[in-house]
Amino acid sequence: MYTLRRWWDRHGLQVALVGLAITAALVVRQTQGSVVFEIYQRLSRPFQSSPTQQEQLTHARTRELEQKVQELEAQNQRLKEVVGYVSANKKEGIVAPVVGRSADHWWQQVTIGRGSKHGIKKDFIVTGPGGLVGRIISVTPHTSKVLLIGDPSFRVGVTIARSRQMGVMRGKAANRAVMEFFDKVPEVRQGDVVSTSSFSQMFPSGLPVGRVESVNLNKSPAPEAVIELSAPISALEWVVVYPHEKAANDGSEGQSN
Repeated sequence: MYTLRRWWDRHGLQVALVGLAITAALVVRQTQGSVVFEIYQRLSRPFQSSPTQQEQLTHARTRELEQKVQELEAQNQRLKEVVGYVSANKKEGIVAPVVGRSADHWWQQVTIGRGSKHGIKKDFIVTGPGGLVGRIISVTPHTSKVLLIGDPSFRVGVTIARSRQMGVMRGKAANRAVMEFFDKVPEVRQGDVVSTSSFSQMFPSGLPVGRVESVNLNKSPAPEAVIELSAPISALEWVVVYPHEKAANDGSEGQSN
């Protein structure tokens, strides 16, 4: 015991220091140095110089320019979409930005930044990315109001592209609509493409409308299908307006209550 005590008196401090070093190394390894880095940050903070006012202004200006570049890139992409959409359609349309939208009627109506001065008239057809968007219901010299296809009062004759089954579609708010079939036992299934029919009085045939999401063949008085609209009604930024020779004030389509 006396020998062990003498050995500890001579070497105890060294052993303690080695143990402390090993413990510190383990802590650094487990925390990936975060504790040590935090201690270093706290100790060195008083000696770090804070950015000058000029540097802060420069950084702010740089961030502003980066954001502007991102916005310009987004606008350029939207312009390419417009040009591509108009080029793909044979008829010449009037491109119009969406300039107004009410939170209370988000799915029902929008205001576009083109009017009678640009050749737009009531009952003109409104399309956009994805297909049919709605129709013009009122016009001022520089703006027009659009009744959207998602409005419950909206009516349009439609057909199932695969089976040619026909019916009338009405808006259901959001990006959904309901198709009521003429036949009692229609040939329809989930995923079928829906477009405007040749019997439509307010719209030309063949305009894309959406896809069948679900079918209820037991619905009375006629079978129904829920249609997911192909046009992004909730995120419209621009539309293309077309005249239509057959446009008439027909009671079966496009009426706004």
